[in-house]
Amino acid sequence: MLQIFLIAFRNLLAHRRRTLLLGSAIAGVTALLIILMGVTNGMRATMLESATTLMSGHVNVGGFYKVTSGQAAAVVVNYPKIIDLIQKEVPELDYVSQRGRGWAKIVSDTGSMQVGVGGIDVEKEQGFRKILQIRSGKLDDLREPGTILIFEEQAKKLEVRVGDEVTLSAPTLRGTNNTLDVRVVAIAANVGMMSSFNTFVPSKSLQDLYQLKSDTTGAIFLYLKDMKDIPAVQQRLREKLAAANYTLMDNDPRAFWMKFDAINREGWTGQKLDITNWEDEISFVQWVVKGLGFLTGFLTFVLLVIIAVGIMNTLWIAIRERTREVGTLRAIGMQRRRVLVMFLTEALMLSLSATLAGATLATLFCLAINAQSVRAPEVVQVMLLTENWFLKVEPGSVAFAVTLITLCAMAVSLIPSFLAARMKPVTAMHHIG
Repeated sequence: MLQIFLIAFRNLLAHRRRTLLLGSAIAGVTALLIILMGVTNGMRATMLESATTLMSGHVNVGGFYKVTSGQAAAVVVNYPKIIDLIQKEVPELDYVSQRGRGWAKIVSDTGSMQVGVGGIDVEKEQGFRKILQIRSGKLDDLREPGTILIFEEQAKKLEVRVGDEVTLSAPTLRGTNNTLDVRVVAIAANVGMMSSFNTFVPSKSLQDLYQLKSDTTGAIFLYLKDMKDIPAVQQRLREKLAAANYTLMDNDPRAFWMKFDAINREGWTGQKLDITNWEDEISFVQWVVKGLGFLTGFLTFVLLVIIAVGIMNTLWIAIRERTREVGTLRAIGMQRRRVLVMFLTEALMLSLSATLAGATLATLFCLAINAQSVRAPEVVQVMLLTENWFLKVEPGSVAFAVTLITLCAMAVSLIPSFLAARMKPVTAMHHIG
């Protein structure tokens, strides 16, 4: 076997130009595949970060309350009792928080915009302190009633700074408009696309805006120690809450604000709880990741076809050039199987070394992009869900790319290698050309 490796290595060295060209192509495809997967993985990581910071817990107990059959509000009443039940029935829990949900117009002296308003207890929002970067002001000041946290993009549009006052305007549950003056106490760095339509005020301020009781919230967010437990916790909560005589909505994997039309058409009144997870709450942007995944798969297929054709042509040329050599080897006793193994070994050495080189280059490229915090164009930011290019290289993705392309290169080399092994020694030795 060592002899076959030496012959394959010698042949690759003897045809340096061809080896370099084909090896560069294989390395380029490998690098491109890893970079594309890095973009996709980075988007998933950003979505998870944005979603579980701004819009959702790992598991959510939300709900809708209908004063009349035709008008629903994203409200959960008497939430402390539900939190007590959750803490008793969910040992996988890391921490729990509650957050009011609203949709209001925010008005400054120079502009206005529609935003989602989260009513939070900032002392219990552990995720905020880990993820949000406060550009100006203090996050702790959000404990004071009549304050608001906004993001850089919103501050720029509204032309406000820390200390300025803005007005929130929204309809109450009974359909009358109410306003609330709040002071900007913190401006945070943007956290992807979703930070453009989220703001946060103290729970008390949101309750004042919507004229709600103090034991009323929009949803209870559960953060688990291990996200693998999400399906089990979700199912268990459905059973336990139903057993505690709460009325539950049927499972609907969409964001809560996408359900209003359907719920308003239903004839019930009172409260129904809705149990979702973080993927449900950002289902409206999942198409971005799915689309990029499809594009990655399509480009990978096209590139693999190109590489396959290149490898086959190269091996055909190599076999044609080495026909007499094959005939000589067969004449001195080399078996067909060993001729086949010799060509496959050559393909393996070339494809494996090229894919490893491509993987190394792609990994270094991704790390350099992340280290430099390269800012993406605004149009691309919408797709990436973050301001900067973030390429997440996972060991599993690198191993997958190297294995896939190496195996494909080996597979397409089988046909010419098999034909080389089938040559008759006499015919091969008298070959001209």
